[in-house]
Amino acid sequence: MNAVDTALANPVDIAYLITGILFILGLRYLSSPKTAVLGNRLSAVGMLIAVVATLTQGIVNWIVVGAALLVGAVVGIVSAQRVKMTAMPQMVAIFNGAGGGAAALVAAGELLKYVNSATPITYDVAFTSVLSAVIGALSFAGSIIAFLKLQELMTGRPITYPAQQVVNALILLIILVSWGLVVAGVEPVLQWFWIALVAALILGVLFVLPIGGADMPVVISLLNSFTGLAAASTGFVLGNNVLIISGALVGASGTLLTVLMGKAMNRSITNVLFGAFGAVKVSSAGAGAQGGQNVRSVSADDVAAMLAYANEVIVVPGYGMAVAQAQHSIRELADQLEKKGVEVKYAIHPVAGRMPGHMNVLLAEANVPYTSLYDMDDINPEFERADVALVVGANDVTNPAAREDKNSPIYGMPILNVDKAANVVVLKRSMASGFAGIANPLYDDPKTVMLFGDAKKSIDGVIAGLKAL
Repeated sequence: MNAVDTALANPVDIAYLITGILFILGLRYLSSPKTAVLGNRLSAVGMLIAVVATLTQGIVNWIVVGAALLVGAVVGIVSAQRVKMTAMPQMVAIFNGAGGGAAALVAAGELLKYVNSATPITYDVAFTSVLSAVIGALSFAGSIIAFLKLQELMTGRPITYPAQQVVNALILLIILVSWGLVVAGVEPVLQWFWIALVAALILGVLFVLPIGGADMPVVISLLNSFTGLAAASTGFVLGNNVLIISGALVGASGTLLTVLMGKAMNRSITNVLFGAFGAVKVSSAGAGAQGGQNVRSVSADDVAAMLAYANEVIVVPGYGMAVAQAQHSIRELADQLEKKGVEVKYAIHPVAGRMPGHMNVLLAEANVPYTSLYDMDDINPEFERADVALVVGANDVTNPAAREDKNSPIYGMPILNVDKAANVVVLKRSMASGFAGIANPLYDDPKTVMLFGDAKKSIDGVIAGLKAL
């Protein structure tokens, strides 16, 4: 048997190959709501195989490894059971940060091993160790800030400061210089490494601070791709094929999703990376509050009567639906309407909520048929034929200013054309503005009515009114 045959016969390499295949299939199936559960399970099986295969490779202290696995499993299970769907974006952010931090720690440990031994550090190990540590640290720090913003432990509004880009550029320069000194082997190597690591942590914080909540889906996706790159770099440091494969998959999918999210929010990648995007500018329509001069408030019974005599109703879910946990009530409302012969469809904006696919997940939880969910491009032509557009807690993604007001901070962002429907019903707690902090002229439209209150309670009231008709 030659060297190639021996390598192919290595059980660990075979396990890693199977893991890579399962990861790729998992991503493929995750692209559709119908097969997403299967995709998630395949990926989980792949991860289990990778962990078992790795544990067969000369583990020094099984007690430490076992304790870490136990703690991680407990945290994961408890989090999955207790975290509300409204808090899922910040959970994704904190878990993503943990991945980036883990990659940074592993790379740092590998570099320390070389420094503390007589073995000279090769250029490839030095280069990839610093690369992994820097990207992982940046992702970790940025994800923590994203978590704090989403959890409302700090303001979700953009935090800007003078010479922001100059400061970021100087920190990046420090990272690059320190990185080069480590690779060149300039003593003390560890000192330059720690400088690069700390600078990356600071850059991660400063990178996310100027970003507002409206743009957080883009940030989460971008940081996710960073974590993937960090994991892939760590794979090169350790010579671990499964880390390289999985990290590359995460990095590539995260980058693609970032591009798609940027397009959905009318933001270029350059703007995402280097602009203080999310900053609110005062527009001619006014900022920070809704107009409200011509708002018409109605009761649940009024909405019930309007819906009962409609032929087609389009439901537009938003973050307000997530907060109120109104998805089950919306499904019941749709069932009642369909019994009366009303056609019900759901319009899903790519960035509705606080993360990509947020609304899809919530509606799937309520067993809303996948065939009733329509992407923005598919549903927008339908609004002109709809009798009623029922907007449940969506704000910026339905704002006509994105089409009409060139001075608006969201001008050019693709929106759901709810204002084209014959009638519009908006469910909101109050006239407070959305993430972008600007007025929504839709609420002053003569064909728009407002049903104020908690979305779930309002929908339940509408259901009671329908049953009484």
